Amino acid sequence: MDGCLDLSGPSLFKAGMPRTLSSSNTVTPESLSPPPAQPPDGEQAGQPLLEGAPSSASLDTLIQQLVPTADYYPEKAYIFTFLLSSRLFIEPHELLARVCHLCIEQQQLDKPVLDKAQVRKFGPKLLQLLSEWTETFPRDFQEESAMGHLTDVVGRIAPCDEAYRKRMHQLLQALHQKLAALGRGPDGLLGSDSPIAYRTKPPASIHRELLGICSDPYTLAQQLTHVELERLRHIGPEEFVQAFVNKDSLASTKPCFGDKPSNLEAYVKWFNRLCYLVATEICMPAKKKQRAQVIEFFIDVARECFNIGNFNSLMAIISGMNMSPVSRLRKTWAKVKTAKFFILEHQMDPTGNFCNYRTALRGAAHRSLTAHSSCEKIVIPFFSLLIKDIYFLNEGCANRLPNGHVNFEKFLELAKQVGEFITWKQVECPFEQDPSIIHYLHTAPIFSEDGVD
Repeated sequence: MDGCLDLSGPSLFKAGMPRTLSSSNTVTPESLSPPPAQPPDGEQAGQPLLEGAPSSASLDTLIQQLVPTADYYPEKAYIFTFLLSSRLFIEPHELLARVCHLCIEQQQLDKPVLDKAQVRKFGPKLLQLLSEWTETFPRDFQEESAMGHLTDVVGRIAPCDEAYRKRMHQLLQALHQKLAALGRGPDGLLGSDSPIAYRTKPPASIHRELLGICSDPYTLAQQLTHVELERLRHIGPEEFVQAFVNKDSLASTKPCFGDKPSNLEAYVKWFNRLCYLVATEICMPAKKKQRAQVIEFFIDVARECFNIGNFNSLMAIISGMNMSPVSRLRKTWAKVKTAKFFILEHQMDPTGNFCNYRTALRGAAHRSLTAHSSCEKIVIPFFSLLIKDIYFLNEGCANRLPNGHVNFEKFLELAKQVGEFITWKQVECPFEQDPSIIHYLHTAPIFSEDGVD
C-alpha cells in the first residue's frame, strides 16, 4: 500500500528511504579479560573481544568466552552481543546445551562428590548468566529441551547450597511469567488492520470523529505514546536479527528461523493504521473549515509527540497528512496555519539520511540518560529508519571472515543499536491511560486512499 511501511524484503530498502512530501512515497519502513580456556590453534590468545582487536574468533572460542568459571565472568556487554548474534550460527537451545556441558565438564559437576568450596565460587556466576539470559531472551527457553538443560545444570550445584535451588525457583517463575506475557502478544489489540475502500463516505453510525472523544492534542499524544510503548514491549531483541537473516553457510544445523517476526509486523501494522486513521479523520468532515480544524489538531498532536520523544507517531501523523486524498485538498489547506507543519516536516526531512531527525533523536536519548522525571525518559524512534539501519549493517558486512571466523566487530555494532532500542522500550509510560481513546485508536474504521477520495 502506498505511504505505508512494509517488511516484504530487501527491495524495500534498495530504493532508499522516501521523502515525506509525496503521498505515494511517504514512508517505507567494556574490554574483556581473556577466557580461561586455551583458544584453538591459529587464534590469538588474550585479545579483548570488546573495544579491541581482533574482533573476530571461531564460534567455539566465542562460546567458551561465554562460560563462567569460579574466577571468571563475561562482561555484560559481551553476553548481550553474543547471545543476540549467536542465533545466526547455532540454535539457542543448542547453544544452551553446549554452555551447560562446558560448565559440567570444567567444574566436574558430574562427579559423585563435588568440591563445595569451588562450587560456591562458581554457582553464583552460573546463576547470574542464566538470569541475564532468561531476562533478555526469554523466547530462547520456549522449547522443553532448553528448560531441561536449565534445571539439570542448576540441579547439580543445588546440593552445595540450598540458596541455589531457591534462586532457580525464582528465575523459573519470572521466566514463565515473561513467556506468558509474550504469548498474549499485541495482535489482538488492533481492530481493522487493513484499510476499507468505500465508494462513498460511510454513514455517521459507522464512523465517529476522534475530536469528539479527545480534543486536547497533548492528551492524544500521551495516549499514542501508551500504544507505542505497549507494542514495543513485545518486540524481542532477537527479532531484529531474525528479520533479515541469511542461513550461515558453515552451520551444520537448519536455519534457526524462517518466517518474518510477528511482533515487528504487528508494529508495522500499527504505524500503517495510524497513517490511514489520520487521513480518514481529516477527510471525513464535509466542510472545508472542519477539515482544516482537524488538520491543525493533528499538527498540534504531532508537535506534542515530538516534545515527548515519540518520533514514530510523529512520522505516522506526517505521513497520513501527506497521503494524496489529504494533500490535494488545496482549498482546505489554504485555511490551515501551516508554519508549524513545515517545521515538523523539516525535522523529519529525509535529506542527508534524515540528518535533522537523527540530531533530534540524539537529543532525546541524552535527555533520557539525564532525566529528572519519568516523562523525560521516553524515546520512541522512527521505527522504519531503525530497521533500515540494521538492514544495511547486515547487508554491508559479512557474518564470517574468509578464514571462517565470526565477524564479531559487526555484531558489536548490531548490539549497540539494538541494545539502545531495548533500553528505550523498557521505559514505563508515565501518562494516565484513557481507555476510551485507546479503544478508538485501535478500533475506529480506517479507509484506503480510494475510499476517502
